[in-house]
Amino acid sequence: MNAGNPRVLVVDDQELIRTGFRLILTARGIDVVGEAADGAEAVQVAAALEPDVVLMDIRMPGMDGLEATRRILERRPECRVLMLTTFDLDRYVYAALRIGASGFLLKDVTADHLANAVRLVGTGDALLAPSITRRLVERFANQEDVAPRTDATITGLTPREREVLTLIGRGMSNAELAAALFLAEATVKTHVARIFTKLALRDRAQAVVVAYESGLITPGDPDT
Repeated sequence: MNAGNPRVLVVDDQELIRTGFRLILTARGIDVVGEAADGAEAVQVAAALEPDVVLMDIRMPGMDGLEATRRILERRPECRVLMLTTFDLDRYVYAALRIGASGFLLKDVTADHLANAVRLVGTGDALLAPSITRRLVERFANQEDVAPRTDATITGLTPREREVLTLIGRGMSNAELAAALFLAEATVKTHVARIFTKLALRDRAQAVVVAYESGLITPGDPDT
């Protein structure tokens, strides 16, 4: 993956939005390799073109963006998906985070924010600020149709790794973790990498979800 110039697939049932996003990204040197108007087409085009980043509308007729994201990531786990939505506390965004989406963008995003977001997830990072992820989790983690994770999810973590995961869930960066735990930042990065490997996490957005759903953090806990 070329982090500075990721190859992008734009998926939205509105042609005007697809065209607008394509123009914005190409004007900033980002390669838009294809477009799709629904989820089923997105799965096919993603398989054929193998984009680095998919901008995925959540709500589309036929196969929606959530199912399309699931299928794309099952086939190509290295692909990054940014969900497109009209409002931030969207339960489908939360569901998308659980299956591996790397963040979301509001459809009225500014041109520069759009380009910066695509480049950010192209590096393998998550777009969502932990505070926004927490709001999503606190709103939707206890919905009846969302199966909570059990403590068994994190039984393979060491006590230190549980501590690190808890602090990730509270929104701390690696530098902040290092300061809080009196560790070298390189050591923190090693702990984070091991946590991600053990729990099969893609990025910090998913880590926040797991920290809540496994009970390390509960809604209303302080940030620090």
